[in-house]
Amino acid sequence: MLNILDKWFNHYKFYRYAFFIFLLLSLFITIVFHNDNFFILYNISVIFLGFGFYNKPVYLVVFTILVTTSRFQFVPRAEESLFFIYLVSYLFMTFISAAMITYVQRVKQKSLDIITSLVKALDSRDPYTYDHSENVSRYAMQIAEKMNLSKDVCQIIRTGGLLHDIGKIGIPEQILTKPMELTDDEYKIIKSHPVIGYDMLKHVKRFEKNGTLDIVLYHHERFDGNGYPAGLKGNEIPLYARIIAVADTFDAMMSRRVYRNEFDLEHTLHVIRQNKGTQFDPQVVDAFLSLFNKQKMETMKLTTLVKSP
Repeated sequence: MLNILDKWFNHYKFYRYAFFIFLLLSLFITIVFHNDNFFILYNISVIFLGFGFYNKPVYLVVFTILVTTSRFQFVPRAEESLFFIYLVSYLFMTFISAAMITYVQRVKQKSLDIITSLVKALDSRDPYTYDHSENVSRYAMQIAEKMNLSKDVCQIIRTGGLLHDIGKIGIPEQILTKPMELTDDEYKIIKSHPVIGYDMLKHVKRFEKNGTLDIVLYHHERFDGNGYPAGLKGNEIPLYARIIAVADTFDAMMSRRVYRNEFDLEHTLHVIRQNKGTQFDPQVVDAFLSLFNKQKMETMKLTTLVKSP
């Protein structure tokens, strides 16, 4: 049920437009045809009012009074007592609608808080990768926004970025924090983390339907087909996972690890540019590199795109 509400309530700005459309339609019918039999349109308008302005209580009250006044003013032979009946009724519907969408937003935030706490617990196993998942999530969202993907998709990528390495919970700590080169067997164990993460989350229906599981399972696939675990190639790899792959590599290279120091920004960008079309989706790389124009380069080094050492 929450998934359905989430899908419908994500675009509150559209509900603002719907409120004004239904209000004007109601007024048109009442004024032109002198017909109040379509009062249901006023009811619908205040429901959309609650959805669209749920976070602006002053607007809720002012616009509800506007709806009430409009209906009362143009209803033939309306009694004064009806004004207060309309006002109470419409205020009730408006605030019930606003409360509903507020509840959905709070549940979403609690869910994100739980995910963030879980991810912090994972990242804390290795002090060198602390905040890695949050960084990847942030960078991936910036790429998605640059690609003009929808707000819904950006939020999915945000969640997927947080969860992309969740399967490392199943990797022994002595392998995760090993200060030297991994053996072939140890590397195979590391490479199992996407499947482990997928198995952990596959029963969460919301993640299955919105593409989050694709991020967890396929973020180590390569555009040339030489990645893992499935060896997908090109557009066979879900777009969300292709975006995370670039963000993941960027943060990994810009972060100090137990076996090496961090790389500088110029070298990291060069490596990502060099692997365009082989490891990474060219479209995603272009969007990512476009974030680093000359005017913004110095600012980005210090703030948004680069984690402090």
